Amino acid sequence: MSERKPLDLPEPKEEGLTRTVKSLRELIDLVTGRTFQAEMPQEDAGLAEVMPFPFLALVGQAEMKLALLLAIINPLVSGVLLVGPRGTGKTTTARSLVNLLPDVERSACFYGCLPEDIAAGGIDAVCPECARKFAEGVPLTRRDRVRLIELPLNATLDDVVGGLDERAMIHDRMRLKRGILAQADLNVLYVDEVNLLDNEIANSILDAASAGSYTLRRGQVAATYRSRFTLVGSMNPEEGNLRPQIMDRFGLRVVVRGLDSIADRLEAYRRSRAYRLNPRATVAQYQEDTGFAREEILSARALLTKVEIPDTVAEAGGKIVQALKIDSLRAEFTLLEAARAYAAADARSQVTLDDLKQVAPMALRLRRSQFMIQYFENQSNEEQEFQKILNNLTSDAQEAD
Repeated sequence: MSERKPLDLPEPKEEGLTRTVKSLRELIDLVTGRTFQAEMPQEDAGLAEVMPFPFLALVGQAEMKLALLLAIINPLVSGVLLVGPRGTGKTTTARSLVNLLPDVERSACFYGCLPEDIAAGGIDAVCPECARKFAEGVPLTRRDRVRLIELPLNATLDDVVGGLDERAMIHDRMRLKRGILAQADLNVLYVDEVNLLDNEIANSILDAASAGSYTLRRGQVAATYRSRFTLVGSMNPEEGNLRPQIMDRFGLRVVVRGLDSIADRLEAYRRSRAYRLNPRATVAQYQEDTGFAREEILSARALLTKVEIPDTVAEAGGKIVQALKIDSLRAEFTLLEAARAYAAADARSQVTLDDLKQVAPMALRLRRSQFMIQYFENQSNEEQEFQKILNNLTSDAQEAD
């Protein structure tokens, strides 16, 4: 393998913000265009070793990659939906996020006790062991890596929300077992073929994602679990539409198409072939840059709390939503939060109109409902008819007097 050339990185944009690239998008473009060593000796892939395809080795699909990064930087974006035909890299891209995911503070307690529980409900809101730790000044949380949790295609409702622990029942004990939604807390939950989900499972995921927690009850036994996760879904529209209430819960929507350029398609083939023959060496080519990108994501997350949206920019966002005749209030929320994440990724503490332009297509597409537009138009006509009749009635009454 030839020696790697050092990155020629630009200066940070604002004083006091120590950054090494202008934006994550620039980093992705820089690394994606780098010469890839495709000819590698074949070796055992190591079936027990999970080595996702490197995110930075993905060819093209800039909007899909950007949307996923924005959702990681700012969980308030409320996830990403990838819509496109088979073989366009949706699942590969989602899985490739693994090595870019940041660290979070997790509860170190079996019962999930957190410092905010004490702040909200006092010392009695946590278990006795955590109360003792708090009194002694011992941290109740630990740093842990965000994980990618996949929902299996054959998952049952008990797999998703949890159920009775069968091993405990053998010993005549009643104990609940955590489900996938509880395991996904503070993680990324990836749902492939989200449009084919059973209604019960889809409703459970939506309710848990919306509330940030859910209560599981089996007979006389009940438990409440936190479920604050970033939802990433993918679907092939050929296989069926997505229910409107599910579609509305995804913040960013990306329409994924195949690569247009023959050169890009051949480059994707070379990289895919190299990965299948020698995944370890392929991942190693991007290991340094992946670590660098992860640091950029951490910096953006740290800066996010300081990013402000000027009133003029916020009003412009509202005008865009109004012009598109979108009723859901989630449209403005997603648009502005995605713009904040974009500015943070660009090492800036203020959102601009250009940020809105960059994220608006992802945040606002697939939100208009032709059915509702027609429904409101018909309703408006009916209201006008009512008003006309009532006005005539009032005029007739006045003439009679």
